[in-house]
Amino acid sequence: MISTLTGRLVQSIETVGDTVSEAFFEPVVRLGVTGLSRAGKTVFITALVHNLMEPGRMQRMRAVQAGLIKGVWLQPQPDMTLPRFAYESHLAALTGDSPRWPDGTRAVSELRLSFRLAPTGLFAGLGGPRKLHLDIVDYPGEWLLDLGLMGKSYADWSAEVLARLPRRDQAGPFLAQVDGTDAQAPHDETVAQDLARAFTAYLTEARAAGWSDCTPGRFLLPGDLAGSPVLTFAPLPGAEGRRGSLWREMARRFEAYKAQVVRPFFEAHFARIDRQVVLIDVLEAVHQGPAALEDQRRAMAEVLQAFRPGANGFFSSLLRGRRVEKILFAATKADHLHHTQHPRLTALTEAMLREARDRARFSGAETAALSLAALRATVEESRDFSGRAVDVVRGRLIDGRQVAVNAGELPEDPARLLAPARDGAGRWLQGDYGVMQFAPPVLSRVPGQGLPHIRLDAAAEFLIGDKLV
Repeated sequence: MISTLTGRLVQSIETVGDTVSEAFFEPVVRLGVTGLSRAGKTVFITALVHNLMEPGRMQRMRAVQAGLIKGVWLQPQPDMTLPRFAYESHLAALTGDSPRWPDGTRAVSELRLSFRLAPTGLFAGLGGPRKLHLDIVDYPGEWLLDLGLMGKSYADWSAEVLARLPRRDQAGPFLAQVDGTDAQAPHDETVAQDLARAFTAYLTEARAAGWSDCTPGRFLLPGDLAGSPVLTFAPLPGAEGRRGSLWREMARRFEAYKAQVVRPFFEAHFARIDRQVVLIDVLEAVHQGPAALEDQRRAMAEVLQAFRPGANGFFSSLLRGRRVEKILFAATKADHLHHTQHPRLTALTEAMLREARDRARFSGAETAALSLAALRATVEESRDFSGRAVDVVRGRLIDGRQVAVNAGELPEDPARLLAPARDGAGRWLQGDYGVMQFAPPVLSRVPGQGLPHIRLDAAAEFLIGDKLV
C-alpha cells in the first residue's frame, strides 16, 4: 500500500512539472496509438510520421493548407528508459524494392516529432516561430487487453473465460487438463506450471485464429517475466478456494499480475495520454463470423473502460492528472473495400463502440469515428460480372499475385451484423464477407509526397490539428 501511494505521489509531482513546463514553454501532445493485435498500429505510426514530415498528401489538415508548418523533425524521445520506435526500419520495410509489412509491436516504444510552426493569432507579427512536440506512444495490443482485468476478481475472470472456451476448438487440450484437475487440492507447482503452459498454448492458437480476448496478454509476450510465478496461473472453476489450495494460489498470482504488471503499465504509459487513436480491424472480425465480431466488440468495450476521458485544463491537469481529451475510433484496412462501402464500415465501427463513445462525450472528451488505410495497398476498379458492373479493389497479394476482389457489401444498418453477433448466431444470413492479405504496394516516391493513404490526413487533423493552428 505504501509503495503504491509513493508511486502515485511521484507520478503526480512529475505531472505537475510536465504541465507547468508545457503551459509556459514548448507544448507537448502525447498521442497513444491503441489497438488489438494486427490492427495496424506499426504501419499507422510509420505512415503518420512520414506524411507529417512530407505533407504533400495531407491536404485535409488546416495547418498544411495554410502553410503554417515550417519544419518537422525527429528528436530523441523524452523518456530515456523506453526504446525508440524503429521508424526508419519500418519505413524501409514498407518502401523497399520488395516491400513487406513490418513486424508487429512487441514492447512499449516512443517517438518524438517536433514541429516548427508559423505564429498565429492577434500578435502573430510580433513573435517568432513557435514549437510543438508530439510524443507518440506505441504498445502491444496484447498488453492493451489486460486493462480490462483491473476491475475483475480471479473468480470472475475464470468464470468468464471458462464459459466461452467450449465453443472454441483451440481450447480442447486445456479444458481436458482442467477437467482432470482438482482445484481444491493442495497447491502443486508442477500442476500449476502444466496448466499455465496449456493455457498459453490455447491463447497462442486463439490469437492466430482471429479471436480478440486473449488475456493475460503477457502470456503471449512475456519478455523477462517468462517462467515467473506472476505468469504461472490459469483459470479454474469455483468461487473460492481453501487455504493452501491450487485455486487459492492461482488467485494470488492473478492479483499479483494485476498489481505488479498491469497497473504499472497503466500508470506509467496509458494514464498519461492526451489524445488517443483506437485502431480496429473490423473487417477481419466480420470475415471470421458473428462470434468473432461479438468477441471483438466485448474486448474493446472492456479495454475502453480504462480510459480517463475529459478536457485537460491547466488546473485540472495539476489536480487530477492527465485525461484523454480526444479519442478517434478508426477502422483500418479501408482500402480492402470500395470507397462506396466506407461510410458503412465507419457506421459499424461507431455502433460497436457506442457505449464507450457516449461515456467519453459525457465526460467532456471529443470523439470521432472514421475508416482509414494508413498505407493504401489497392486501387479501385469496376469489372463486368454477368453483364453487371461490380466495384472491386485490386492489389498485390503476399505471394506476388495481382487480384481483384469484391469483399461483399456491408449492410447499411449496423444492427444487421451486431444483433446476430450478440445473439450467438453461427454464421451470417444476409451475405458472405471475405478479405485478402494484400502486400504493400511497390511505390515510386516523389519528394514532398508521403505514403499514399485513405483519410490519414483527416485522422491527423482531428487528433492534433487544433494544436498546429
